[in-house]
Formats: sequence, C-alpha cells, structure tokens
Amino acid sequence: MNENTIFQSPSEISKPDVPVNSPIFPPVSEELSAASSPSKFFKILKILLGTVIVLAVIFISINFVLPKFFQTRTNNVTLSYWGLWEEGSTMSPIIADFERENPNIRIIYSKQDIKEYKERLIARANNGNGPDIFKFHNSWVSQLPDILLPLPDSVITKEDFIKNYYPVIKSDLIRAGAIYGIPLQIDTLNLYVNKDIFEAAGLKPPASWIDFMNYSRQLTVKDENNNIKTAGTAMGTYGNITHAPDIISLLFVQSGVDLADISSSLQAVSDALKFYSSFALPPGNVWDNTFDQSIKVFASGSLAMYFGYFRDYATIKSINPNLAFNIYPVPNLPDQNGTSASYWAEGVSAKNKNQKEALLFLKYLARKETAQKLFQEQLKTRDFGEPYARTDLADSLKSSVIYPFVSSAPFAVSSLFADDTFDSGLNSQMNARLNIAVDSILKGTSPQSAAEALSTGVLSVLKQYGL
Repeated sequence: MNENTIFQSPSEISKPDVPVNSPIFPPVSEELSAASSPSKFFKILKILLGTVIVLAVIFISINFVLPKFFQTRTNNVTLSYWGLWEEGSTMSPIIADFERENPNIRIIYSKQDIKEYKERLIARANNGNGPDIFKFHNSWVSQLPDILLPLPDSVITKEDFIKNYYPVIKSDLIRAGAIYGIPLQIDTLNLYVNKDIFEAAGLKPPASWIDFMNYSRQLTVKDENNNIKTAGTAMGTYGNITHAPDIISLLFVQSGVDLADISSSLQAVSDALKFYSSFALPPGNVWDNTFDQSIKVFASGSLAMYFGYFRDYATIKSINPNLAFNIYPVPNLPDQNGTSASYWAEGVSAKNKNQKEALLFLKYLARKETAQKLFQEQLKTRDFGEPYARTDLADSLKSSVIYPFVSSAPFAVSSLFADDTFDSGLNSQMNARLNIAVDSILKGTSPQSAAEALSTGVLSVLKQYGL
C-alpha cells in the first residue's frame, strides 16, 4: 500500500451506503464529526511524530553522545617530562605543537638538577611518582632495566632507527632487539686549538698522536724555575682535567681495548695509560697538578690544546668571549680514528600508567621536523643549536661551528668511563678506579700493574651492579 492509498482527499473517500436512521449505525454528532475531520487528523499525527523524534533524540543522546563526551573528558592526560639542559622557554614551543595535535594530552616540563639525577629518577620511579618521560645518559641503559620502556614500532621501527641514527646510538640504545630511547642531539670529544698560539708557532692542527705529542712539548712554555706558564695540552693527571675519563676512553678505543672486558686486553690498557700519564711526568711534562681545571685554563689563553665536547663551547665563550680557537677531530693512530661519545636520550617510564600517551610524545620527538624546530629554538636563546643525532640532518650543519662534532659522530664509541653524569653510582665508581690507576703511575707504579689493578677494580664495580 502506497502513500496515496493511505492519505486520500476527502472527496475521494467513499461514504458507506447506510440509512441515516439505521439502528446499527446511530447518527454521528457534530462534535465527533468535526474531531474526525482530516485536518485534525494531520495535527494529531504531527504531534505524535514530534514526540517520537524528541524521544529518539533523547535516547541517542543518553546512550551514545553523552558517554562519548564524558569519555573524552576522562581521557584527558597530564604527563610529566624531566629535562636537564633546556630551559622551559626553549621546550614550550615544542610541547605546544604536540599539544595542538593531541588536545587531550598536556605536558608539564621540569628542568632538573643534574646532581644525583639518576638516583632521584630511580627512587621516584620505584615509588610510583616519577616522570612519564625523562632524559637519561647514553651509558645508563643497562642501569635502568626496570624503568625504561621498550619502544614499539608505532613510535619508530628498528629499520628507521638504524637508518637515521649514528652507529654509537644504535649500539647504546638497542638492546636485545628493542629500542629504549630517542636522542635529540649527539656530542663527541674533539680537539680545541688556541688559534693565536698555533699561528704564532706556524703549526697546523695535529692529525696523529705523534704530531700531538711533539706539538704539546714545543708549545709548552716554562719559567726559569721549570714551572709551566703555558701548557701544550692538558693530559697526564686526572683530577684537574675536564673529561679525563672520556679522554682515556678514546685512547683505549684507538688502542683496541674492549671496553666491555678490559681484562682481555691488558697490554693495550697498559700502553694507553702509559701514553696518557707521560704528559705529566717530568722532566718533559707539559701539564701538572698545579693547574686549575683544564677548561678554565684553555679559556684563559694559557693552554694550547684542549679535549672537549660541544657543550664546552658555550662555557669557554662565557669565560672569555674574545678567545680565538678552532675545533678539529682528535688525533688518531693509523686506521683508528675513534673518539668518545657522551649524549642524552629521552625515554618513557615503564612504571607509570600513561604509557600510551607518553609514547605518542616520543614518536613526535623522533620526527625530523621536531629536531629541526628544537634546533631553531636553541638558536633563539643561546645563539647556537646542538649537533643533530639524526644522520639525515648532518649536511645542514656543514658551515656551522658544530660540524666537527657531527663529522666525528660516525666514529664515536660510548663508555662507562664517562664524565659529567654527576651520579654517585656506576659511572662515578668506574671513574674513581681510573683515577686510582693514573695517580698510581704518577707515583711510580708500573703501567702494567696499574692496568691489572684497574681491571680488577672495574670487575668488582660491574659485579656490584649486576653487569
């Protein structure tokens, strides 16, 4: 039956042929007849349809719309993010972009004090009130096994990670096939050279350790009492040399020492320690314990060659803005151009409940565009950015003062002998063993005996930490 059949015009509706006075069909009153007219019928039908529509809207709202609204509200998440070096003003635009893409997620950034940061991080995480996202040193992966969350492919695939990051980063952050962090920058140990001292002597930067050794003695100036006034380089001692453990690590690496098992290459360890300490042993010493920290001596203009990371650049400039210096790769042995790497990565806590949202933020940090934006924000606040951790951005820094650190990154190796982690645990204890080894040689112990004692001490520390 179609619509025309149901709703016919009054003239088309046939009236039954029934006598008016039929006893079966009594007469219809005028009131009832009027109420039964077609126009009234349509009004009643509209009211009924309107009621049905209103009830349907209420039903859909209660059962479908309102639950989704309240679900969205309850899914709003606030994540805590612990940083170390960047000011909030630098990170704010980075975080704001992420929050625009993910309006239900809020990031609260907190710049932490580096002193005993690792211990504080572990304690807070284990107590359930640690950060959702945090920085960690590249040497800490094995020390944070219960805190670092492995990153799923939705954040970054292993293929993309291997393709876009330097070998040392892959070695540090991939464990048992899983990726444990996203680095935003990388830093490598390079050679800072006082430009004026080298030009006055007519020397070019040393490419080999033989040249380095000869130049360091040639450029050292002593007074009539044999006191050093201008040092050729800062090597040989331990306590007053900035990055001493990193410098010794690069000597270990270039000597062929297996940093994961130094006991297997004791002769190479001994040779490296002997070479290092020789720069502070009289009568041909070029450095001694009377100097201030080597970074300060270099900034003062009284040190010809200084081993430093890129992060030292700002420190040196802040001490002496007028100092003229250049930066070059560290010297090397034939076919051994390795150096030390020390950098920080961002990780997600395995102890917190908002892991899905935290992983979204790490995925955002892993973008090439995010790295570029962070670099630009750094330029706004301190006139320089930091070296990209991504290999596909290296060429964009070729004309920058940063480039020596980037060009060294493919050959860099990380070590548990690492300066500037400011922890009171594994790194500091490993460095303490190295300190003992160097000091013992300066006091007359043979390099071979020092190497054996270092190996024993390192093994003891590693066992203490279950490594």
